[in-house]
Amino acid sequence: MKDTLINGMAADNRIRFFCTYTRNLVETARGFHNTSPVATAALGRLLSAGAMMGSMCKNESDLITLQIQCSGPINGLTVTANALAQTKGYVNNPSVMLPPNPLGKLDVGGALGSGILSVIKDIGMKEPYIGQSNLVSGEIAEDLTYYFAASEQIPTSVALGVLMNKNNTVKHSGGFIIQLMPFADDDLVTDLESKLKELPPVTSLMDNGLTPQQIIEKLFDGYDIQFTGETTPLYKCDCSKERVYNAVMSIGKEEIAEMISEQKPIQVECHFCNKKYVFDIDELKTMI
Repeated sequence: MKDTLINGMAADNRIRFFCTYTRNLVETARGFHNTSPVATAALGRLLSAGAMMGSMCKNESDLITLQIQCSGPINGLTVTANALAQTKGYVNNPSVMLPPNPLGKLDVGGALGSGILSVIKDIGMKEPYIGQSNLVSGEIAEDLTYYFAASEQIPTSVALGVLMNKNNTVKHSGGFIIQLMPFADDDLVTDLESKLKELPPVTSLMDNGLTPQQIIEKLFDGYDIQFTGETTPLYKCDCSKERVYNAVMSIGKEEIAEMISEQKPIQVECHFCNKKYVFDIDELKTMI
């Protein structure tokens, strides 16, 4: 199944939905960062969420960043996405290892522990919008559901999942975001809650071969559905030597002069793709 992200409306435009399949995206991230299974699951969930939330942006230049600061051994995660669902991310401790949780699943909640979820929206204003909420479970989907209710006052259901192969590669990854419009009535809310309760885990549906479109059709069986958009989510890092050059230059003349005095080239590594950029003494001198 190819990576896909769809969006649309259902139930007479009373529900907005996004649904994505991101196996290749998450496997690319796993390859870049050599993440452990639980770190792959945590990062994969946040990457899938980032792709869907990025696609909510109106302009191609808009950026959304999901950042988790936490007390658990994973030490935090960061994901950035744009309106084209081009996504990148990293975990602070990619090699974290934990035993399975009581349900026999990868213990993402244990890896994160308690902490704060920040959603940073850079939409061309003077300052980015920053919304924050506490982690309620560390399972990421529940934390995002709580974020939407607490910070954006939008009744939302978020489902995310990553299923691993025995060789620790990614078998399936993806999820959905369902949001109620302001004019949704109580009967619709009750019925939707019942449907969500009966729906199997999203990775189980994908393991049975269901595409994002088929997952939405199963969830909203009996309601009208309008699919309004489709794109291919990608793991894409836009780092370049020019951008890193400007970042190094921004640290100031004194620090750069100190680097020059040591007569050693410096190496800067991109957090998102691990690409290394080397600047020799002459390049450091040009910065000054």
